[in-house]
Amino acid sequence: MQDSMKACVAELIGAFALTFIGAGSICVNSYTGNQVGLLGIAVAHGLILSIAVSATMNLSGGHLNPAVTFGFLLTGKIERKLGLQYIASQLIGATLAGFFLRGFFPDQVRQPIFLGTPDVAVGVTTSAAIVIEALLTFLLVFAVWGTAVDERAPKIGGFGIGLTICADILVGGPLTGASMNPSRTFGPALAAWHWNNHLVYWIGPFLGAAAAAILYNNLLLKKR
Repeated sequence: MQDSMKACVAELIGAFALTFIGAGSICVNSYTGNQVGLLGIAVAHGLILSIAVSATMNLSGGHLNPAVTFGFLLTGKIERKLGLQYIASQLIGATLAGFFLRGFFPDQVRQPIFLGTPDVAVGVTTSAAIVIEALLTFLLVFAVWGTAVDERAPKIGGFGIGLTICADILVGGPLTGASMNPSRTFGPALAAWHWNNHLVYWIGPFLGAAAAAILYNNLLLKKR
């Protein structure tokens, strides 16, 4: 199997894992009458992302997020064709996870929460939601570059990245769902057919990822 194919398979599996466990924790929270709670949902996302990034890092770089890949495309860290293949793989993996969850939970559990699809809270404007997602994604992608891309980074696998998403959800979860990841939103949205405020979860993460990647690459990354 070609290296690019292996990388795309790794991205698909990693994105599947993040969406299945992340959105699944929200479904379980609904199923158990809110016993999981915000902290449990944040920890579920953080743990699975830590493990998935660590498991795929040597195969694909452990992007698992179209926004992360977009930042690599902007800075020339990945070829355009391969970057687009990554994004397609991430969307497919997340979509598969969404449909698996749809098959596992009864209508009365999954329909009120749209299979864990992120959405904007009442009282939060669209522009504010975009800014929130951009800021949260900036922190996430900054952590990616600081712990996984930079050759001076501590050897902690994906746990710096997973801990960041956990912390981001604790703050942004009640406001926007703290997706930071277009594929994490797209998969459950397609399975539940829930597209409310969907563009927020592309525009915000792409803006935040672009800012973090350009800043780190141009100002902070050690030049050879």
